[in-house]
Amino acid sequence: MTLKVIGAGFGRTGTMTLKVALEQIGFGPCYHMVEVFKNGAYQDWIDAADGKPDWPKIFEGYNATVDWPNATFYAELADFYPDAKVILTERDPEAWFKSTQATIFKGMNSRDTQVPFELMAQKVVGRLFDQRLHDHDHVIEVFKRHNAEVRKRIPANRLLVYEVAQGWEPLCKFLGVPVPSTPMPKTNTTEEFVARRAAQQAQP
Repeated sequence: MTLKVIGAGFGRTGTMTLKVALEQIGFGPCYHMVEVFKNGAYQDWIDAADGKPDWPKIFEGYNATVDWPNATFYAELADFYPDAKVILTERDPEAWFKSTQATIFKGMNSRDTQVPFELMAQKVVGRLFDQRLHDHDHVIEVFKRHNAEVRKRIPANRLLVYEVAQGWEPLCKFLGVPVPSTPMPKTNTTEEFVARRAAQQAQP
């Protein structure tokens, strides 16, 4: 099994919705940060951040990948899987920043740590933002620069720039599959994310 779809969009740009949608139209299983939590693959991503990736091991059994951690490595993955198509999920920068502060960046910092998830997050996500995850102007500048770089680096015939609010049509046309009769999924809203994190933290 090899990757057919690589998501280049940062977390909180509709990546969970895209994961569910891809699985619904035949491109699953789809890797996402939730898979890292499930399989505890923190060291695999720490190694990737340190320049020692093992992509076949990480993505064994998966047809697609979206969200962080993979978005940090979209260019390397695009080279490693040259037949895979690339999807850049985008969102209004201000809305995206607000969502990150209420969810994935909340509580993240640059303190010294050996906790596997925290170390992975610092290396894979924090480095992108110079560990300045709560600096509004800097975070948005990095977000915009990343999106521009994806557009420049990936050939147009291989890239879909996509907002999940656009629905099924552009996604299915890009991937060459029929449009489902069911509505486009919508999942992992800020409220859902916060509730899930609270439930996880409440577990013994």
